[in-house]
Amino acid sequence: MERDKLDFGNGKISRLFRAMFFPTLVGMLFNSLLNLCDGMFVGHGVGSNALAAINIVAPLFLVCTGTGLMFGIGASVIGSIRLSEGNVKSARIIMTQSYIVGTVIFGGVIALSLVFTKPVLWLLGCSQVLEPLATDYLLWLLPGLMFLYLQCVGMMLIRLDGAPKFAMAIQIVAALLNIFLDWLMVYPMDMGIKGASMATSISCIVGGLMVLGYFLFFAKTLRFYRLRMSMKSMLLTLRNTVYMIKIGMATLIAELAIGVMMVAGNYVFMRALGESGVAAFSVGCYLFPLIFSISNAVAQAAQPIISYNYGAGHHQRVSQAKRVAVIAGAICGAVITVVMWIGAPLLTGIFLESSEPAYLLAVGGLPLLGLCAIFFALNITFIGHYQSCERSLRSIVFMLLRGIIFVVPGFFLLPQLLGTAGLWLAIPVSELLTLLAIAIFRLALTGIDIT
Repeated sequence: MERDKLDFGNGKISRLFRAMFFPTLVGMLFNSLLNLCDGMFVGHGVGSNALAAINIVAPLFLVCTGTGLMFGIGASVIGSIRLSEGNVKSARIIMTQSYIVGTVIFGGVIALSLVFTKPVLWLLGCSQVLEPLATDYLLWLLPGLMFLYLQCVGMMLIRLDGAPKFAMAIQIVAALLNIFLDWLMVYPMDMGIKGASMATSISCIVGGLMVLGYFLFFAKTLRFYRLRMSMKSMLLTLRNTVYMIKIGMATLIAELAIGVMMVAGNYVFMRALGESGVAAFSVGCYLFPLIFSISNAVAQAAQPIISYNYGAGHHQRVSQAKRVAVIAGAICGAVITVVMWIGAPLLTGIFLESSEPAYLLAVGGLPLLGLCAIFFALNITFIGHYQSCERSLRSIVFMLLRGIIFVVPGFFLLPQLLGTAGLWLAIPVSELLTLLAIAIFRLALTGIDIT
């Protein structure tokens, strides 16, 4: 396999970042495209109740994705530092432990969901009308969740191993396969929501198998390591697991925060504007993962570069990588804001007919929501920097600020001050306040802590 030649310790920072960023960005954009196509196929091919049923199961999917990314970030940061120290064996042990622990956790989630399907769905807010559809979707989704975990962790570790293009290829293949199978099973095969769920599971399985194939046959440095079944080994696994969770927790919070944002937003939009308001807000919810993906691509591209040089004690290179990431984040955020300002009618038209009341609400609201993009991109970049430098408490605090602590009160207070505009500005204001908090914090540490 042709490899990317990346030297995190000596290569030019800007070239390393470009080599990591563009494949990561393309892969994430394909994942975002998948979400948009999945919503369109199910909405038009099955019906609104099917979309509602998928929304019931969606929080479980977000938790699983967040858990995978949490262990992926944790293992990648620790592995980067160990590789910079020349300790390849330790990096391989960390990687193997992340997969073993995740397999146990996801095996438990799958087993509980199979045995207690109805209680799980009702716990997620299911109704009697939606239960048959949600049950079909959940049961056919479960086989793919284990492989989804393999893919989430694998993306981080494959990039660390110096193969960002292969990681991109996995995401593209899985996304295109999912889109094709969605169309095939929903329309020609007329399998309804079960077909949509099977399409997702199959694509997850293919992506997970590609990750396993990479580490078994193509990996340069990171390979699975046979762990000893001794008490000392198990205690070491427990210690490393706690550390991985500590470092990656902010990423899990980011996924959960999207769910919190959706729940709080649905409530206030329903109260202020009724069903049309919720429909308009749902357009923003479909677009927000796209904003998240582009901004997260910046943080994930910089992560192995920063972590490796942090572990090697190359603090000047750490600062340089941070500056490159901040500039890239600001540019990406500004571009997204402009696109949402000038392209609001086109973006809204993807989901809603122009004759619907919700269409005008969304066209007027998306430019306001788009203001969050530049602040969000900078926040995610700084939070990713703290994760990469093992500053887990800082990353967790700032992620909680932007994802929960500021945004929830904002949804309830700003509409009272600004009217309908306040509904759309709650998220941008939350991101702005978080960025100000980060700036104040960094000014307070000037001359004390280089990270």
